[in-house]
Amino acid sequence: MYRVRLFATRHSRAFEWIYQRLETVFVALDPLFRRLGYNRVERVVAVPERWVKSFLFDCKMCGQCVLSSTGMACPMNCPKQLRNGPCGGVRPGGYCEVKPQMRCVWTEAWEGASRMKHGERIAEVLPPVDRRLEGSSAWLRASREKARPEEAATDKARAALAQAFPRARVLEPSAAPLAEEPPRAVNRGEGS
Repeated sequence: MYRVRLFATRHSRAFEWIYQRLETVFVALDPLFRRLGYNRVERVVAVPERWVKSFLFDCKMCGQCVLSSTGMACPMNCPKQLRNGPCGGVRPGGYCEVKPQMRCVWTEAWEGASRMKHGERIAEVLPPVDRRLEGSSAWLRASREKARPEEAATDKARAALAQAFPRARVLEPSAAPLAEEPPRAVNRGEGS
């Protein structure tokens, strides 16, 4: 799973293109989805979405997918589930301080975003995760909001929180003391 996840960030531009096409189809299908009822369509769409995104991105189905703005690296794979950048404890080589054998999700996100056409979106501060949406289809939510932005059910308090920190991506996090590096994280190719 981890190797597939890394593949997805290395090919983020292609996945961005695919996602844009999928979103276009879902926006075009909005009138049909409205007639059928989004609750019914949710059951049908969430299953393949879970399968595809779990396989490709190790998705946790938070319901508020931000893959298109995080270089196709799911921030929910961060052990701390940080939505807005690394914690400040990124080890040399870009490895996670919690799971030293894993590259930091945000290191991967920045590398993936650099390959994407709209990679600059990684600099936008994202609102915190709404746990009530876990397991629901982010594809349907995003396309419904694009199809009818005036009816988008946005949580104004959560959006205001994200907008209150416009420089959050620019400011450097406070320095965290680095722990001694395990040999697997530093000398990855040697004697493991």
